[in-house]
Amino acid sequence: MRKELTIRMKTVRILARNIRDGFKNVFRNFSLAFASISCITVTLIIVAASIVGSWNVQNFTKLISDDFTIVVFMENDVTTEESAKVKAEIEKIKNVESVDFKSKKEIMDEMKKSSETFRVKNDEKISATAERIKKISKVENVKYGEGMVDSMVSIFNIIKYVLMVIVIALVVVTAFLIVNTIKITIFSRQEEIEIKRLVGASNFSIKQPFVIEGLIIGTLGSIIPIIVTIYGYSILYEKTGGKLFSQFIKLVKPFPFSLYVSGLLMIIGVLVGMYGSNKAVRKYLKI
Repeated sequence: MRKELTIRMKTVRILARNIRDGFKNVFRNFSLAFASISCITVTLIIVAASIVGSWNVQNFTKLISDDFTIVVFMENDVTTEESAKVKAEIEKIKNVESVDFKSKKEIMDEMKKSSETFRVKNDEKISATAERIKKISKVENVKYGEGMVDSMVSIFNIIKYVLMVIVIALVVVTAFLIVNTIKITIFSRQEEIEIKRLVGASNFSIKQPFVIEGLIIGTLGSIIPIIVTIYGYSILYEKTGGKLFSQFIKLVKPFPFSLYVSGLLMIIGVLVGMYGSNKAVRKYLKI
């Protein structure tokens, strides 16, 4: 029991010392650390903009899909019983969320035909749903703005995927830059590492302070992007009234959205910093 307690206390002391050394080394080699921090900061600001854009594009698509409706025009001589039967058949279709019936008398000034308007659950299946409705007896025509709907969904999906690719690419580029920046830092401290080896330090104990440095650098590099995200997005939302160009294109509310993005930026910054440090130590010093 005492032996286990001694081992645990020793492990805690080593970790505490490595954390202390990590902080010391960041400030001791601040010019090089500052280059890494700046790299992470600039990249994460761009990453934040891409994440915000991607998230909002997804929100635009959802809002538009929620408002998608298909209008079904029935033949002029349709009876009340036949109309009820058509409505019942439409309601059986899985992709139909709700049906709103309007008689010919109610919409005579507009269409002079009986019609039914209903919402769909999945905008990507709207074409197939419309084609299925057309085959129902007594249905004369089906309208849902097919050209515009398909184009808007396709455009928003393309933008969303492009922004996701940009985010991933930026994270990879940042990790690569951090690795190379930290290599320079490690090169200037080879003597220190050699001394640790001579006194019998393990590979893990040599790498740990550098990984902690990476964690600190990643955390510091995340601070400005987080501030820019929280305040910048709140200002954008306030200035635009939460809308862009039209009622359909509504921005996601700043809170808690900006906090989620900030947490994601912190995680990316920390992981990139730690990965960059670990990679640089293993690859450059062959530990």
